[in-house]
Amino acid sequence: MQSAWSGAAQGFTQEEMSAWKRVLDEVGEQYQGLMEDLLARMAPSEAADSVYSDMRASFEAAAQALMGNPALVWQTQARLAQDQWLLWQQGMRALAGEAVTPLIQPAKGDRRFKDDAWTSEPFYLSLMQQYLLFSQSVDELIAGLDGLDDASRRNLTFYARQLVSAMSPSNFISTNPEVVKRTLETRGQNLLDGLTRLRKDLANSSEGINVAMTDRQAFAVGENIAVTPGSVVFENELIQLIQYAPATETVFKTPLLIVPPWINKYYILDLREDNSLVKWLVDQGHTVFLISWRNPGPEQHDVTWADYMQMGPIAAMEAIERACGEKSVNLVSYCVGGTLTASTMAYLTSTRRARKVKSVTYMATLQDFRDPGDIGVFLNETVVQGIERSMQLKGYLDGRSMAYTFNLLRENDLFWSFFVNNYLKGEVPAAFDLLYWNTDGTNLPAATHGWYLRHLYLENRLVEPGGIELDGVKIDLRKVSTPSYFVSAKEDHIAKWNSTYHGALLPKGPVTFVLGGSGHIAGIVNPPHKQKYGYWTNDARPAAPEAWLDGAQYHDGSWWPHWQAWITQNGYVDTHKQVVARVPGSGALGVIEPAPGRYVRQTIPEVLGEALKGAPSE
Repeated sequence: MQSAWSGAAQGFTQEEMSAWKRVLDEVGEQYQGLMEDLLARMAPSEAADSVYSDMRASFEAAAQALMGNPALVWQTQARLAQDQWLLWQQGMRALAGEAVTPLIQPAKGDRRFKDDAWTSEPFYLSLMQQYLLFSQSVDELIAGLDGLDDASRRNLTFYARQLVSAMSPSNFISTNPEVVKRTLETRGQNLLDGLTRLRKDLANSSEGINVAMTDRQAFAVGENIAVTPGSVVFENELIQLIQYAPATETVFKTPLLIVPPWINKYYILDLREDNSLVKWLVDQGHTVFLISWRNPGPEQHDVTWADYMQMGPIAAMEAIERACGEKSVNLVSYCVGGTLTASTMAYLTSTRRARKVKSVTYMATLQDFRDPGDIGVFLNETVVQGIERSMQLKGYLDGRSMAYTFNLLRENDLFWSFFVNNYLKGEVPAAFDLLYWNTDGTNLPAATHGWYLRHLYLENRLVEPGGIELDGVKIDLRKVSTPSYFVSAKEDHIAKWNSTYHGALLPKGPVTFVLGGSGHIAGIVNPPHKQKYGYWTNDARPAAPEAWLDGAQYHDGSWWPHWQAWITQNGYVDTHKQVVARVPGSGALGVIEPAPGRYVRQTIPEVLGEALKGAPSE
């Protein structure tokens, strides 16, 4: 490593050395400004403090467990020392010019060490292996601890993984061969550009750093994403209802209402013509309506889960009846929009209005929260109390904090890779529509989100008969007889498929469960023409998800056509009673504005800026 830097320095002219000095001086100024920015932002946060408290508690519990098992510590240290001795021997042979086989290789899919230098140059090969051996030792140490319950072991594993991932040699200027090469090529300009980008991203963050994942200048909502033609035909304080223009001369009689999540913008289902679920549904002959949620600010502090139900799907169904003259709809829901839809279905059942819905589809939806996966690390009593106190002060949870949290669930792919690319290499991130959507966040109202975290994630009350009461009505998912279609994703790290499966065991009506390939987004947004990922089906519904998968049949391609066959062959769209295509504004509801409408264009800084205008001065 030293020879790489010193060898390059020996080849510099006096003019080049002067240029280096200018860059380093400017880097020093930028770094000082960055430290000032960080210090200015280090106000105490109830939510962050509660996470740090929980992290300390996890490591203290680990220390107590280790004290009771000194043999485990000795075994781990002895094995690591032996590996270091073998590594030293290997290094000596490599320096002598001998071809060596690495003691340990990165896991499949680990792109941190993809550069050839990590295996072809002895220094970097040694660094990589030392790090991987240390990481392996930490995993083995945690796995061998006795006396930890499942939740404590999960939390400890997660926090330890974050620290170990942060220590990767790929994350530092002097130990990443790609960064070293880039720095020498640009005479340090990459570091200067990286600091500039870091300060910009920091200014656009809430807690933590929301690293830019894509070139945000490459996209504009309504111009090259969220472009399926349609119109806003209804709105209230919380939603705009979009009716999409038909693509066929006749359409199914029963309209379709999509209830997307409000944690992100709806247009994950309408990114581009190439991968838009909305456009595909329109092309199949559905009259498609979609809820576009408002980006809430402090003024929505007291909006509740029941308000989301009443002003969301229930208000939308009433508006659709006025627009189309149809008294029933088919519902399609996604993620937390599906959780809301499930509680809405139970509410409609308890109030004897379930006939308003012919069928309901849940995409990657949790209803039973017994095992939420890694996100559960942030959802224990200590952390939830901190989040609740923080939201009470602000009136909302900043959507950028939520995005940062979700990115840590896959920290190397969704945080550190962009950290290295943007701040160390100084490169502009590539234009990618999915990552543009991922960074276009929304706030969450205090009353709604606090209720959601406590009643569903912490207490899992949605699955209890009468465990949830909405507008004075006790609901029970087991009483829902409306036909339902569940689709989950096998590699989903947000709504684990085996957890979503337990929700499919709740309704008493006919249920179809389908498992798609890939993750939370790609497993759902999987257009047929791409012929990717595949899916599994099984008509049986055994109690255990593993038993369901053991008896499932695999199919190539997208699950979308399977869903279309399900909804048409079962008569949920009245295939023999098609009607003339409905044009937005032709019914009792007029056009308010063209799709995608105002609400989806609201950014977090704009929302909070408007709220601050009306705030009293100090």
